[in-house]
Amino acid sequence: MQRVKALDEVTPADLWLEVPAAEDEFWQDTREKQRQILKVILEGALEEEMTVLLGAGRFRRTDERSGHRNGFYSRDLVTQIGVVTAIRVPRARGGVVERSAFSRYQRRQAQVNQVIREVFLAGVSTRRVGETLAALLGEPVSAQTVSRVARGLNREVERFHKMPLQDDILYLFLDGVYLRTKTAAGSTRRLVLCAYGVSVRGERRLLDFRLAPSESAAHWEAFLSQLRERGLFGRSLKLVVTDGCKGLHSALDVVYPYTPRQHCWVHKLRNVANLLKKRQQEECLAGARLIYQAQTRRAAVRAYWLWAKRWREEAPKAVACLDRDLEALLAFLSCPTTHHKKVRTTNVIERCFREVRRRTRPMSCFNNDASCERIIYAVLSHLNRNWVGKPLPLFTHNS
Repeated sequence: MQRVKALDEVTPADLWLEVPAAEDEFWQDTREKQRQILKVILEGALEEEMTVLLGAGRFRRTDERSGHRNGFYSRDLVTQIGVVTAIRVPRARGGVVERSAFSRYQRRQAQVNQVIREVFLAGVSTRRVGETLAALLGEPVSAQTVSRVARGLNREVERFHKMPLQDDILYLFLDGVYLRTKTAAGSTRRLVLCAYGVSVRGERRLLDFRLAPSESAAHWEAFLSQLRERGLFGRSLKLVVTDGCKGLHSALDVVYPYTPRQHCWVHKLRNVANLLKKRQQEECLAGARLIYQAQTRRAAVRAYWLWAKRWREEAPKAVACLDRDLEALLAFLSCPTTHHKKVRTTNVIERCFREVRRRTRPMSCFNNDASCERIIYAVLSHLNRNWVGKPLPLFTHNS
């Protein structure tokens, strides 16, 4: 008769003999055993916790006892390794006992809610989240559940809007992006004002965003005033980069009146192209690009006059369009040469908007402003986390 090995005598080779041959069967069997072990651990922890709360074990009478047991109830819990079913949760007479393992009405592990939230924020629609996670969690997740989990971001959004700001921003980029939201009168476009900063150490930060009806001076002023109240006084601010919006510039006259402003070259050349005939665009825009590619202000002014002389008769409106904002277009030349490429356009903030649009494309229209803010906050927070500890190499404190 073969002797049964003791637990401490069992080797990995012995365990391997019990492993199912097929890979799928192996992992399924492993997950099932993990759930069984977790169930035993949870029930043991809950039993021990009840003993501590009551001051006495089962069937023991002591003077220190502070209550009485009242049987058990069953609870299913969705965890990262699937659904742990029929967990025996001990009850006690005389008040609600708050569990350390899970709260009274909790049906999912906190980490599972985090996974649901991350999958949703990664760009999967609420309906598809359930299908995506069903195999992993062992049960489907409804679209309503995904929405409820996502609403947990509301407090984080509020904290983000109120968080103090460091007054170390060297370059401030301001722009807006339009998204669609539902209203009582139907679907409408809502503007999201956004502020992006580069610190004196080259650290990139998305500072804040706000929903607004338009890019009027009043709304931009309110947005910038909140940045100032939170600590962005502009003591280190060397340049504000914008797309040339008149309302924004009126607001800057009030909040940051003495900070030089850079007009985005991409937006300006787009405006110039709209005033040209199609056959003129390639040559004319190539000449205009030589202006911002100059290394010094003197060289840029010379390039401008050569370009203006060439096109003033053929495209007077295009020349006038660029001439009107020439000073603001050349403001970046007062910055270190190594920074020119980064601060002559609003491309850095436009790339952030591209990520916002990619994420919001599956949901063609938001149900309300709060749902819109949650998604934008999630995208911007993700970008901020990725930038931590990765300063731009060309920006230094001495710049």
